[in-house]
Amino acid sequence: FLQGCRDLSTKYGALLVFDEVMTGFRVSYGGAQQYFGVTPDVTTMGKVIGGGLPVGAYGGRRDIMEMVAPAGPMYQAGTLSGNPLAMRAGIETMKKLKQPGQYEKLEANSKKLVEGIVGAANAAGHPACGGYAGGMWGFFFCAGPVTSFSDAEKADASKFGRWHRAMLERGVYLAPSTFEAGFMSLAHTDEDIEKTLNIAKEVLETL
Repeated sequence: FLQGCRDLSTKYGALLVFDEVMTGFRVSYGGAQQYFGVTPDVTTMGKVIGGGLPVGAYGGRRDIMEMVAPAGPMYQAGTLSGNPLAMRAGIETMKKLKQPGQYEKLEANSKKLVEGIVGAANAAGHPACGGYAGGMWGFFFCAGPVTSFSDAEKADASKFGRWHRAMLERGVYLAPSTFEAGFMSLAHTDEDIEKTLNIAKEVLETL
């Protein structure tokens, strides 16, 4: 899909913009574009570059960025642009992420969590599938595979709602929509994942 977008944009002279507000630094140090090997013309990023503090940024090809003042005629400014606290937090976060093995750890933990949830769901008689990329993950109450939004719409959203509420009541805080991704953190431990899977198994057996 992403390569198809790249090919069409190049063919027709349109700009390809990747919104990496969620995927930037989560799926890989170079974002989804590095993970999937597709380079956009412009990239947008959110508070992930500020270590979680409020900030946003965009970047792109030199000829595009030279259109922005003071180099070019397009004026752009923002209250939080260059905020020292956010930038310091972002730099420190990026230092940690650049250490060897960080993304391998994130993906291994995401895989363990997703495969554990899907396995427990199937064992309890619930069709389920899931996926992960780096520190991002998700799953659906349907046999799958889910490779598009129309596939995702076939998932049992009502069952997901009951699952979410039951997990919440047991102290596991998850994204509240079947269409939302979950985020694995370097702070999550094997014990956290095992505890989550044990609770998930208990909940799935009661749905």
